Amino acid sequence: MTHQFNLEDIVKAEFWDARYRELPQMWSGTANRNLVSEAGELKPGRALDLGCGEGGDAIWLAQRGWTVDSADISSVALERGASAAAAAGVASQIRWLQRDLLNWRPDEQYDLVSAQYLHLPPNLRNPIITAAAAAVRPGGSLLVVGHAEEARRTRDGHEFPADLYFSPEEMTGLLGDPRLWLVETCELRGAGEETDAVYRATRLGG
Repeated sequence: MTHQFNLEDIVKAEFWDARYRELPQMWSGTANRNLVSEAGELKPGRALDLGCGEGGDAIWLAQRGWTVDSADISSVALERGASAAAAAGVASQIRWLQRDLLNWRPDEQYDLVSAQYLHLPPNLRNPIITAAAAAVRPGGSLLVVGHAEEARRTRDGHEFPADLYFSPEEMTGLLGDPRLWLVETCELRGAGEETDAVYRATRLGG
């Protein structure tokens, strides 16, 4: 099925619920590769997974000892995630939160906040990342991954706008006081349409 994407659609729960209902499973169910590489050696604690989809990342984290708050706008995706977590034996370690990330600001602190592939224009994306950084406790990590501009895609004959993509270097300006952070990873990975911007920073202290 083809889709004509526009910003008014992609920020609505109804759009994403309908998209998920088109397929019995939209995503692979496995954790994003850059989460695995960046978080695999971190000490487990409390994690927040922003835009969690069907929960592949959250389940991977829970299987490694993390307790996870998984937030997404789609109730359909969250229901699938909860079912998958139960099947994987980690249901008690994950809390599923239906949240509009444009308007929700976390009021708890986490050892890891992960934002994977949140592709929105900067005026919408940047406040989400700033709020994500504010939710990282001292000693914790912020991980932001997305397609870089080198990975610009064409779908249904329409090229996605350039401002939906970002460079890893942009993230440092969204952390608040940069003196409070240690940048651990800031690089491009992959090639062509698989080029990802990968950014991880640790809040100092703790």
